[in-house]
Amino acid sequence: MGSAGLARLHGLFAAYKPPGLKWMHLRDTVELQLLKGLNAWRRPAPEQRVRFLLSPTEGSEEKALTLVATSVPTLTNHPLVRGPAFTSLKVGVGHRLDAHASGVLVLGVGHGRSLLTNMYDAHLTKDYTVRGLLGKATDDFCEDGRLVEKTTYDHVTREKLDRILAMIQGSHQKALVMYSNVDLKTQEAYEMAVRGLIRPMNKSPMLITGIRCLHFAPPEFLLEVQCMHETQKQLRKLVHEIGLELKTTAVCSQVRRTRDGFFTLDDALLRTQWDLHSIQDAIRAAAPRVAAELEKNLSPGLDTQQIPSAGRPWDSQGPSSALGLEGCTGH
Repeated sequence: MGSAGLARLHGLFAAYKPPGLKWMHLRDTVELQLLKGLNAWRRPAPEQRVRFLLSPTEGSEEKALTLVATSVPTLTNHPLVRGPAFTSLKVGVGHRLDAHASGVLVLGVGHGRSLLTNMYDAHLTKDYTVRGLLGKATDDFCEDGRLVEKTTYDHVTREKLDRILAMIQGSHQKALVMYSNVDLKTQEAYEMAVRGLIRPMNKSPMLITGIRCLHFAPPEFLLEVQCMHETQKQLRKLVHEIGLELKTTAVCSQVRRTRDGFFTLDDALLRTQWDLHSIQDAIRAAAPRVAAELEKNLSPGLDTQQIPSAGRPWDSQGPSSALGLEGCTGH
């Protein structure tokens, strides 16, 4: 039964990573829970073998012993002899989230680990909600970092913020076309644009495909960011640079990933659901969508032969300034 359970574990699923938990600890916890569930399956009854055992001879007054054929269980496969049936299980992690960030984290089990590389090669966008706080700056762009400056923000309005966000989106859309290496005058480019498939064919700096303000109540504001090739540190730096463009300062108080490719918050398993049966159900439910989306995004029209293979599907490159692009390696 344990082998049958393992056969249904090949694929991708999403878990919700809470803030303060490292992605490695989440992965190790999932591995432990899966092993515990697989080893909890009832094992088949032990095989029987015939042994000749000494037994008193019936009707004998001299207590004579004779050999009697007896069926006894074979203990070579007993759990106390062999130990647990499953001792290791490899779980792969897709685009990482740092310890301070939260949200959707995609994991792959078994053959699903190769699908993580396919997700990386598809260069899918991800959605975040980013919460900012006006009026102060820190050394690491986080709210709890070392304070380096305090400023006023009474002059900041929703209109000014929206104007800055529109400028950011416009500059990044131009960069998106540049890094995509497509001729916009061709029929192929037109069809790709209609399907929303224009994206870089290789690594690039962080590219923002959409950004808007969801809530503005100074000093707090909440942004929705759609991007690719990002790190959470770059998103925090983006908040800092938005503050500078507004002639004040700002820090990031929350980064939450709400979508990673074709996995959303609705697909993400909570900590109480990190068990064998819930993960099997999640893999089975996601399998048709995973196959369809990867086929769509890795179609020949995208010239996937030009995409380099990714040894680590979580790598990304290059922070982006608020109004321009700077290239450097991300984590």
